[in-house]
Amino acid sequence: MEASWETSVTDSINTIYLLFSAYLVFVMQLGFAMLCAGSVRAKNAMNIMLTNVVDAVVGSISYFLFGFAFAFGDGSNANPFIGTEFFALKDVPNSSYDYSYFLYQWAFAIAVAGITSGSIAERTQFSAYLVFSFFLTGFVYPVVAHWVWSSSGWLSPSSSSLLFSSGAIDFAGSGVVHLVGGIAGLWGSLIEGPRVGRFDAFGKPVPMRGHNATLVVLGTFLLWFGWFGFNPGSFDKILVAYPNTTNQGNWTGVGRTAVTTALAGSTAGIVTLFGRRLLVGHWDALDVCNGLLGGFVAITSGCSVVEPWAAIVCGFFSAWVLIGLNILALKLKFDDPLEAAQLHGGCGAWGLIFTGLFAKEEFVIQAFNSGETGVVRPYGLFLGGGWGLLGAQVVEVLVIVGWVSVTMGPLFYALHKLRILRISIDEEIAGLDISSHGGYAYTAHQDNTPRFYADYMRLQNQS
Repeated sequence: MEASWETSVTDSINTIYLLFSAYLVFVMQLGFAMLCAGSVRAKNAMNIMLTNVVDAVVGSISYFLFGFAFAFGDGSNANPFIGTEFFALKDVPNSSYDYSYFLYQWAFAIAVAGITSGSIAERTQFSAYLVFSFFLTGFVYPVVAHWVWSSSGWLSPSSSSLLFSSGAIDFAGSGVVHLVGGIAGLWGSLIEGPRVGRFDAFGKPVPMRGHNATLVVLGTFLLWFGWFGFNPGSFDKILVAYPNTTNQGNWTGVGRTAVTTALAGSTAGIVTLFGRRLLVGHWDALDVCNGLLGGFVAITSGCSVVEPWAAIVCGFFSAWVLIGLNILALKLKFDDPLEAAQLHGGCGAWGLIFTGLFAKEEFVIQAFNSGETGVVRPYGLFLGGGWGLLGAQVVEVLVIVGWVSVTMGPLFYALHKLRILRISIDEEIAGLDISSHGGYAYTAHQDNTPRFYADYMRLQNQS
């Protein structure tokens, strides 16, 4: 009877912790909304907030009906996609976690579409958001999640047949979440092309600054707060039996993961601050916010398996990855209003490689083998762990880029050929709020309705 009671308490604590982490990750949707709203021009603020809400609500239905089964279902049910039987099939060791684990994974899934939405902001038809959000959340992302996070996934570090005797370590999703969203956004932005007026007749970039720095900073801090559920929360069970010890659990790993997350983001933020100061000649809070987020994206892969000092190294280089990719994007006339492809794609890829270089063997065994004694696993190349882990990390980068490219690229191209991807030039100039939604985010903007409407009608008549 006593053992049963102890098991019940352990399960209850694990479930509560997982649900609390899911709530923190869901708060990131508010962070995305504020960051996006502040980063676009005022005439598109209502539209971008609507798309953030749509990403969440459409993603919820898509992930429930299809995505969760693709990611974690075992395929033994005749109807594995819909209904409560579906939850009982999930690839989780203890079935009591099914509902809480679904909620946690759902919060991750809806974040992916939000990343992609930022890349195609200010010029995309609303119907296109509905289509790509449903497909990305219900199919494209879950397949990658299965590869890496399911115990039967061929890239999983918990698989019975480990790739290169290691498996790819992507603890909280630098690749599964961020690289997937970034590559999808890359294809969407490439196929749509840059916003009207982003580059002049000579190909030189024209600044299109977001209209509200306050919202950008608010969104950044909300995302930082949510990341403490995103990364430490990926220890989905904090009470687990460790051998030869009375210390039941991942408490140390949870605390260390939170510290590495904060250090990587902070380092990237300060490096971006001074790096951009050297390049453009002034301090810029918005650049620091993106640099900070780039550091969080990069550490998300190895947050649980690296030392705090290594997290500082991760953040330092992630800042330069972001700065370098932004410079390259301008040279190639690539227009991503929120730098999502560069930030989430570039820094996500760097985070996977970083883990292959700096993962510590003790922490790898702690995170994936519950601290078992006598276990030998590949770990970071720079720490003497050989090439196995790094090789698996490189494979993950390549297969994610390939998979998302062959699924989302054709989808965006089909939407483009059907003429339901990009809005017309006159609508873009007038703004999505006036042309598509009949409302404004700000009263002051609404007061200018006659002028904007007159401009819009003049453009309509000219066309």
